[in-house]
Amino acid sequence: MVQFKPEIPKNREFHGGDLLAQTLRHLGVEVAFGLHGGHLDAFLLGAEESGIKLVDTRHETVAVQAAEGYAKVTGKVGTCFVTANSGFCNGLAGIATAFADRSPVFCITSSPPLQDAETNALQGFHDQVVVSKPITKFCHRVTNVEEIPRIVAYAFRAADSGIKGPVLIDFPIDVLFTPPQMARIAYGALSVPPAYNAAPDPAALDVLLKHWNKAKRPVIITGTGARGTDKELVKLAEATHTPVFYSNKFSSPIPPNHELRGGAATRLAVFAGGNSQPDFVLLLGARTGFLLGGRGGAILPNKDCIFAQVDLDGSEIGKSHPIEIGIVSDVGLFCEALLGRNSNISVARNEDWIRDCKDHKGTISEYVDQGKVMPDGQLHPYLATNEVMHALPKDSIIIVDGGEAGQWSALTLEAAEPKLAMVAPGYLGHLGNGWGYALGAAVADPSRLVVNMHGDGSAGFHIQELDTYARFGLNILTVVANNYVWGMSVNGQDLLYEGKAKARPAIQLSKRCKYEVVAQGFDCAGEIVTEFDQIKPTVEKLSKSGKPGLINLIVSAKPTTPATMSMVGMTDDKNVIVVPYYDNVPRPFYRNGEDKTNGHA
Repeated sequence: MVQFKPEIPKNREFHGGDLLAQTLRHLGVEVAFGLHGGHLDAFLLGAEESGIKLVDTRHETVAVQAAEGYAKVTGKVGTCFVTANSGFCNGLAGIATAFADRSPVFCITSSPPLQDAETNALQGFHDQVVVSKPITKFCHRVTNVEEIPRIVAYAFRAADSGIKGPVLIDFPIDVLFTPPQMARIAYGALSVPPAYNAAPDPAALDVLLKHWNKAKRPVIITGTGARGTDKELVKLAEATHTPVFYSNKFSSPIPPNHELRGGAATRLAVFAGGNSQPDFVLLLGARTGFLLGGRGGAILPNKDCIFAQVDLDGSEIGKSHPIEIGIVSDVGLFCEALLGRNSNISVARNEDWIRDCKDHKGTISEYVDQGKVMPDGQLHPYLATNEVMHALPKDSIIIVDGGEAGQWSALTLEAAEPKLAMVAPGYLGHLGNGWGYALGAAVADPSRLVVNMHGDGSAGFHIQELDTYARFGLNILTVVANNYVWGMSVNGQDLLYEGKAKARPAIQLSKRCKYEVVAQGFDCAGEIVTEFDQIKPTVEKLSKSGKPGLINLIVSAKPTTPATMSMVGMTDDKNVIVVPYYDNVPRPFYRNGEDKTNGHA
């Protein structure tokens, strides 16, 4: 790397904010997302003069989420800034999501002068390092201006090495406004090249191929750890004749029309429990857990299947599902190493299995038979969303947010043939992330349309970011699938309490809210769609408008999505307690419909 040398401004004093900004620019930072606060002025001025583009949002949570979205699209560390305490607290939700979803984010915050510690100073109540510790890979308070480059370089490496994740550095305002002593500046690893990633053990590859070569119905499931492995993964899939599915968090690097692209891993549920389920599953940078159906066998087979898992985090292997072959490795290096053993690969091509996995992507025929309009007069949510996907420009970036609206989008997004797709709520189930992800994605790749899919529930979290989209002229189309309720909540309650309770508490949203008018008020294009035949021309019109747009798509709250039905887990079995959204648990002292407590509590 090029040696770092600070540049001294000609017309003013050089201070800590300049040193921070120039350090980040040296590390490759081109854009930072955030919200202004006076504590950060020294840094913001330095960033502007260093050539770092500042994208100011309307809420700190979105600033962090935008940095995360930027990181997901570019593969680089996303950078954000939030002001002291109040701004920091608003940003915590974004930091927590980035930590759960392994996203490399560098978060800058500030605090009162060091001399004002524990004096009830303005925006100085919470110790931001202490609060951040459990939800970051590294956090630190810089107390010496000359140490800025060293600490920043260390934090950057922590965010982007091994298991990626967010880091947070607190720069007290007096440190940012203090001129450094140039001879005492500590550079640390600032000009040290990135460390090499871990490669797989050759012996592990031999064991893996021994089982893979015997498989008749193999599949690969990718997660965010497979980002950037497009060429290697395609070659590996083709060499092993193995269909590739993806965890909902991040779509597959396999091209949309490739015969081995199987779509979202949730679609494997159609094979669950049958004689044609996978007999070999390779998890590539994908974690087990609720995004892959939990431990109940809804997606991943519970028997008669060999599991292999490749992950940089050894503790993740076997965390919630039995794994026969665990390999600690970077996914790209794993693919390259396995392809280097090409002469040992002898997986038989199963034409029927490849066809079943490919054909399975777009077949939900029961919804087609239900008609485009439901009995309540509103559009069928699956068919309407499917029509949106077909009308979008190919190679768009699609961000999916919301509960049931998000599930319908995930079921249909393969029809759009996206360049990249991701489900924003992640492991936290955090609604509203899509606003920031879409912002970060649009800044990262202005060459293509970014589609921001929402339900009317998730849309309400950060709809004010339409202002940000408009101010920066971003190519983002927001689609609000509006059914006037919290869809997953009301449908979950219907499944739980049908015939048992009349109330459906805390699930109503307003039919009077005109999202398209809100969009227009923020200087975006806005349209409402109530008829099926309006969907295609409206999507095409707003996709080509040259400005951010929003479609208020009025749909029915019914039918319930397959995912909600599966997650609620309703059953007539009296021996279990239904625990909605998790696996059901055995009912204590109750067997075969009879009380076994013998009269005792």
